[in-house]
Amino acid sequence: MIGTIRKHSKWLWWVVAGLTIISFVIFMGQGGTRNGGGRNGGLGMLYGKPITPEALEEAKRDYFIFHWERSGSFPDHDHVSSTEIERGAYERLILKAKATELGIHISDEAQVAHADEFLRSLGRDNQAVPMSMFLEKVLQPEGLNAADFQRFMADDLAIDQLIQTLGLSGALVPPQEAAQIYDREHQEAMAQAVFFSSSNYLSKVSVTPAAVSLFYTNYMAHYRLPERVAINYLEYDLTNFLAETEQKIGKTNIAAQASAIYAQRGAEVVPDAKTPEEAKAKIGEMLLRKSAADTAADKARQFLNVLFAMDPVSPENLVTLAKTNGLTVHTTAPFTEADGPDEFPASADLVKVAFKLNADSPFSPKPIAGAEAVYIIGLASQIPSEVPPFSQIHDRVARDYELHEAATRARMAGTNFYYAATVQMATGKTFAQAALANDQTPFAFKPFSLSSQEIPEAEGHADVNEIKRAAFTTQPGHISPFEPTAEGGFVMFVQSLLPVDEAAKKSELPRYLSQLRRGRENEAFSIWLQLEENRELRNTPVFDELTGHKPAPHSP
Repeated sequence: MIGTIRKHSKWLWWVVAGLTIISFVIFMGQGGTRNGGGRNGGLGMLYGKPITPEALEEAKRDYFIFHWERSGSFPDHDHVSSTEIERGAYERLILKAKATELGIHISDEAQVAHADEFLRSLGRDNQAVPMSMFLEKVLQPEGLNAADFQRFMADDLAIDQLIQTLGLSGALVPPQEAAQIYDREHQEAMAQAVFFSSSNYLSKVSVTPAAVSLFYTNYMAHYRLPERVAINYLEYDLTNFLAETEQKIGKTNIAAQASAIYAQRGAEVVPDAKTPEEAKAKIGEMLLRKSAADTAADKARQFLNVLFAMDPVSPENLVTLAKTNGLTVHTTAPFTEADGPDEFPASADLVKVAFKLNADSPFSPKPIAGAEAVYIIGLASQIPSEVPPFSQIHDRVARDYELHEAATRARMAGTNFYYAATVQMATGKTFAQAALANDQTPFAFKPFSLSSQEIPEAEGHADVNEIKRAAFTTQPGHISPFEPTAEGGFVMFVQSLLPVDEAAKKSELPRYLSQLRRGRENEAFSIWLQLEENRELRNTPVFDELTGHKPAPHSP
């Protein structure tokens, strides 16, 4: 297949696209995640030009393939929110518009080579997965087609050239600068520290009723509870649809699909599988659960159609209709937007919808997919933000007071040690001697650098970055001021900075320079893209979703 495409690419792509145009139209009319809930107008403007429904739909389809390429699954399977999908689509529209403006053109030959490389990356032993198999097993089940794949290949190359063009200033890193940065990141420090842990001072804190009450008054804002909601929900558990789905599809078909996917991508789909047989079984289970989720969503949609037809609209309609259908409605405890419900693993979309419910719109407009079930939710109650009375949270406040006072004592002890050690070391004592003279235990670190990912001696006392920051902002031969941490704090003595290993540097510098240039290039491009999004997305509906504000009117 790949050989045929390479030989006849120009006409073959468009023949295939023509054959799949019907599926494209069906996909456009399905609604749901990929088309923003059926919104066909008011799509906004980019660079002074209105966005057409067709352009946005293509960008969303491109984003689906982009997400699959990088994560191995499509965004709706990964519970990516509809807002993030829309943002990804608008971002691709920005990139495509800028590539067009800069005259970036991708030849047919480059597209075919890129497609060949892409399909080889999915195969084994450098053998490309047949295009027909990729379409049948990966794209078509998601309503995507060959025309989408061709467009994505072309856009992917154009965006890559755009990154190189707009990130060029960041890639201009001379070898001398790279060598200096390498030295800074790989030079190792020899250091010692004394740690002051809050837990060591808990026994010294006197917890009195008056002190706890005053603490509550002073820190009342800390105890304010945000707005909360409780929801009624119907749960369409996927396990209830597995047998029906398996019978409908057939065990043989599921096994064949699982084998085909395993042949394409190997064990990367299920890396925890120990044998090919186990991997195929797990893939088959994933396929079965996906189909069961589709069946559950269909059942939920049928329920919603009847629910939304009930008049007048009332939050109680969900409970009433569920009883009529022999279904059980559950109710969550009140939850915050940050935490979500405790009763089941809720997606970000579900929590977002829950906090938009009100008396006029008390139900989710569509079924909401979760990891183990599909949900219909309705408003049960809304609780405004409040500060609980002291009597209700007394034990929590008392514990907070105790921890606060212990941390204060630890930091005071650390500060006092810093001043005492400074004086004693000025008289000729070593850091270790000064520590012991003040009844403290010094810890010696193994040599570490700014590139170190772990510093075992600091574990449980301070974050790795806190240790590195103190070590490389303190002059060798001196001690740092007291450095506060979540656990308490520490004082560090930097003995010396060791010379860089020149042999290792000579060996690693070429690769390091390449990585540095690529990183700078991506950083420069990311800054440009962020500025473009900040300006252009204001003229699109997704701005409202991302910020909670209405889109600003477009100025010519």
